[in-house]
Amino acid sequence: MVFADRTAASPAHLSRRAVVAALGAVASGALLGVAPAATARAAAPGLDDPAKKEIAMKLVSSAENSSLDWKAQYKYIEDIGDGRGYTAGIIGFCSGTGDMLDLVELYTARKPGNALAKYLPALREVDGTDSHEGLDPNFPKDWRKAAQDGAFQQAQNDERDRVYFDPAVARGKTDGLRALGQFAYYDAIVMHGDGDDPTSFRNIRKRALRTAKPPAQGGNETTYLNAFLDARVWAMKQEEAHSDTSRVDTEQRVFLRKGNLDLNTPLDWKVYGDGYHIG
Repeated sequence: MVFADRTAASPAHLSRRAVVAALGAVASGALLGVAPAATARAAAPGLDDPAKKEIAMKLVSSAENSSLDWKAQYKYIEDIGDGRGYTAGIIGFCSGTGDMLDLVELYTARKPGNALAKYLPALREVDGTDSHEGLDPNFPKDWRKAAQDGAFQQAQNDERDRVYFDPAVARGKTDGLRALGQFAYYDAIVMHGDGDDPTSFRNIRKRALRTAKPPAQGGNETTYLNAFLDARVWAMKQEEAHSDTSRVDTEQRVFLRKGNLDLNTPLDWKVYGDGYHIG
């Protein structure tokens, strides 16, 4: 999707002392018949937990590809008419927004002479436009061919994490958000990128901060997430291609209204009127 900040934050690591202290706190709470809220929150897995990350991939795929089978999307490619040229792969890398160029450069650095390497000059030329010049007629066919290569699939995974997933989760954790909030950040970065334009993720977040504070600043998590989703809907409606806000209205808000801040299964939601379930 839209090109995002290239810097990925490193995951935080708890020291052994911190882990032992946390376990002791949990044990003490159990003996007393209480579980402190802070301890319960710390114990809940974030979106970077493998099981939660798999859920996140399926949720995004339901909106981007109308399918929960996100691994089938490595080969996906089409021009959806949103002014970003070709949209392709597991996260909607675009020929017009720089992230597809970065992906093919990474793939070529790891595997020179691959099926897409010859398109690098054209991808540099069309960056920032919706043009297919130098890509047609064979780029889609060669993309699908490359998608059969495990090295290209891994490159897609790595660029997704570096540009979108890891920064979203890191920012969410800094704001004190649990898995649902981290996912709301991730989905926003996937669609809007993290640039300087008014509808980018960072400015969606700034808009939310005008009316609510995240937990890390002493705010209520549900109140803040409602403010963030309000700001997200505003940003989506600024662009015709993104004006259908069901991935917020009938997906993320459904989970939020149910108080499912840890994004626990089962999950039931709709996107563009289609229903989905994760058991």
